[in-house]
Formats: sequence, structure tokens, C-alpha cells
Amino acid sequence: MQSTSDTGGAGAATVLPFPQTRKEPQIAFDRLELTRILDLYGRMVAAGEWRDYAMSFGKEAASFSAFRRTAERPTARIEKRPALRGKQGMWTLYGEAGQVLKRGHELAGVLFPLERKLLKIVED
Repeated sequence: MQSTSDTGGAGAATVLPFPQTRKEPQIAFDRLELTRILDLYGRMVAAGEWRDYAMSFGKEAASFSAFRRTAERPTARIEKRPALRGKQGMWTLYGEAGQVLKRGHELAGVLFPLERKLLKIVED
């Protein structure tokens, strides 16, 4: 905001618009998707599997990367790519070496291999 001095006692101000740097739409997770992903992240942290995460939002995809240690490659990466919605599904789970572990149309199905790690056998 740029202030200008006027002879009027009220002190008029000129409002300048903030320049828009992003013209293209940005892909992001909606609230329910992010809640589901962060819930899994919290359980993996409690289990000692993950310690850090990063999110990336671009014009073609949004991704959530989970790390065992900050300086490493991500242990798992969950990617949302809406352009693939009609084909193999917009959700993809990548492993540590970048290999595709699971693809699908539903987030729950794609997260299942990670959630399976949290299951423990209960003895009677």
C-alpha cells in the first residue's frame, strides 16, 4: 500500500494491486485427501518409520513425499495427477527408488501398501 499525503485531513491512500505471478491453475489436495494422508503420516511417525515430509504443488500434479531422514530420498511419494483420472487413475504411490508401487482411482486403495506396514499380528 502506498500512502499519499493530501491537503485533506483524512489522509487518503492509494491501493496498488498485488501482481499475480501464477497464471495457470495449480493442482492441490482437497481437505479430505490431505486429512487422510496426514493421518497416515502421523501413524507412520508414531511407528518410527517416517520423520519428515514435503509437499509439492504444480500445474500438472501435487505430491506428498515422506522421508525416513531429512537428507535422504523420500521413502514414499504419493502423487495426484488429475489428467490420468480417466485412464489408470489419478493416484500413484512411488517407492524409494522411484518405482510405481500402486496406481488407482481411489486414494484409500493406493495407500493400502503403506497402511499394511502398520498392521501387527496380535497373539492371544
